[in-house]
Amino acid sequence: MPVTIVTGGTFGLGQSITTDLAARGHHVVAFGLSTPQVSSTAQGFDTLRAEIESKGLANRVDVLDADVSDAAAVQRVVDHTLKRYGRIDGLVNNAAIGPLGTVLDTAPTLFDRIFAVNVRGTYLASRGVIPHMAAVRGGSIVNIGSGAGYGKPNMAAYASSKGAILALTMAMAYDHFHDHIRVNMAIPGGGGIVSGMSVGRVGGDEDLFKRRNVAGTVAGRPANGQDLANAVAFLLSDEAATISGTVIDVGCFAHQGGPILPKQ
Repeated sequence: MPVTIVTGGTFGLGQSITTDLAARGHHVVAFGLSTPQVSSTAQGFDTLRAEIESKGLANRVDVLDADVSDAAAVQRVVDHTLKRYGRIDGLVNNAAIGPLGTVLDTAPTLFDRIFAVNVRGTYLASRGVIPHMAAVRGGSIVNIGSGAGYGKPNMAAYASSKGAILALTMAMAYDHFHDHIRVNMAIPGGGGIVSGMSVGRVGGDEDLFKRRNVAGTVAGRPANGQDLANAVAFLLSDEAATISGTVIDVGCFAHQGGPILPKQ
């Protein structure tokens, strides 16, 4: 069975990725924080534990409480994974926070926290697993990006952090090419995707969020966690053995200035 770490894998889109990978036969080490995070509805591990129990996947998922921005905490997750399973085949860098705001109304402390989670967290988790992947000449890292990474209004800090993740993805793909470590990005979104972050931006009212008039995707509906999980699973799989430095846009055109406006 492949062994995969999922940062922020305990709630929302990360929970979808965790449970999908477990159902596909991965041993998953999912970690996040049990305490509420700024501008997000993510809280606790109860929903993940209930889902994996109901689906008979509890023996395939380890749930850990750890802060992705804390180097020692991330190392503990890596050490736990190696001690329990003996290897690390995949990493999904999903943990992120995304409060809205311009540079004028984003406090310096909040700006620093966004970069600590979104960018430093991706760096720390990648730095923790790459030596072990390189030692066995292979592995796959999937970074979860955002259409905001190409610039969107009222998201100055978040957009900047996701732009950094795009650049970091491509840099790592180059740097670890000869280690046979694949590094790619999957972008959710396209308008209407439900996540702890997106719902948190409207005060936690999921019904209000769903009532917004959005075009969604070419499927005629908003993307969902399963859509993102499908793309992540593909990028982690041997079917993507030759793919590195690639962006898969699950949300349709999010990386081209989208989302597409609703049809008039």
